Amino acid sequence: MRLTVFLRPLVLAALASLAACGSNLPAPTIPSASSSTTSTTPAATAPIKIGIALGGGAAKGFAHIGVIKMLEANGLTPAVVAGTSAGSVVGALYASGMDAFALQEKAVALDEAKIRDLQLSSGGLVLGQKLEDYVNEQVQRKPLEQLAKPFVVVATRLEDGERTVFARGNTGQAVRASSSIPGVFQSVSIGKYHYVDGGITSPVPVDAARQLGADMVIAVDISNKARGQTPDGMLGTLGQSIAIMGQKLGQAELARADIIVRPKVLDMGSTDFSQRAQAIIEGEKAAMAAMPHIRARVAQLQAERAEAAHLAQQQAAAAQYQACLDKRSRLQKLAGMAGMDGDCAPP
Repeated sequence: MRLTVFLRPLVLAALASLAACGSNLPAPTIPSASSSTTSTTPAATAPIKIGIALGGGAAKGFAHIGVIKMLEANGLTPAVVAGTSAGSVVGALYASGMDAFALQEKAVALDEAKIRDLQLSSGGLVLGQKLEDYVNEQVQRKPLEQLAKPFVVVATRLEDGERTVFARGNTGQAVRASSSIPGVFQSVSIGKYHYVDGGITSPVPVDAARQLGADMVIAVDISNKARGQTPDGMLGTLGQSIAIMGQKLGQAELARADIIVRPKVLDMGSTDFSQRAQAIIEGEKAAMAAMPHIRARVAQLQAERAEAAHLAQQQAAAAQYQACLDKRSRLQKLAGMAGMDGDCAPP
C-alpha cells in the first residue's frame, strides 16, 4: 500500500510530462464501473451419453425391451446401442427408431415361424435367412450406418475365433451372423469369412458400446449360468455350453460396465416364446431395481464433467490474464503497480 501511494504521484507526473511532450505512448486505462470482466461461471456441460449393451440369451432377449422401456420412462434414453445374438435383434429394431412401446408391440405380434426356417444340413438345423429378412423388413432395409441411433453388432469369426464388430453393411445379415448358434444355425458367410454367435467371444458387448462413444454403459445380462442343473433341450444345452465358453471373457467385459442389469429370466426356456410377456416384465423390474444406481452414476459423471469444465475455464482465464500482462508497455506496467491500470482484469 505504501509503495502504491509513493508510485502514484510519480506515475502521474510521468504521464503529464509525456503528454506535454506530445508522446504517442498509450495512456493507462482507468477501470470504470461498467468495465467488463471475464466470466468464471462454468459453461453448460454436455449431457451424459448413455450406451446400452444387450446380451445374448435366445427367447430371454424379450427382457431387453422391458429394460429399455423403463430407461425411456425415466428420461434415460440410450444414445448408442450394441447387441450380441438375441440382443442384436432387439438392438437393431430399437436403433432403427422404434421406441420401447413399438418394440413391445412387435414382440407381442411376432410369429415364431417368421424367423425360423428349418433345414436339414450338416451346417445347422436353421438356415437363418428368415431372421435376416425379418430384421431387414423391420428396419426398412437400412444398413447399419444409416440407422437412427449408432448401433453395432458383435459376432465371432469362425476361422480364427476373433470377436468381430459390425458397424456398416447389411443390418439383417449382421444380426443373423451374431445369432447363429453353432450346431443350430448355419454359419453366415460375409466376405471371405464365416461368422457364428457373438456370445462365444462377447456375451454382453460392453466394449463395443464404449467404442461407440458412450460415457456410461448399462449392460443387460440375460445369459445362461451354469447352476448345477441340466439345461432344457438341445438349444438349452448349446446355449449353456456357449455361456460356459464365454464366461471368463464375459465376466471381464461385464466388469467394465458402469451398471449391470440382470433380469430374472434364467428359468425361462431359450426357445419358449410363450413367456415373452413375462420376460418383458422381468426386464422392467430389473431396470427399476437398478434405477437408483443408474441415477447416482449419471450424477457422478455430470459432477466430474462440470468440475473439469470449471477447471478448464479457470486455466483459460489465468492464461488470458498472463498474456495480457505480458503484452503491456513499460508505462502500463508502471501504472499497474500504482493501481491505475485496468486493461488486464484478474481472473
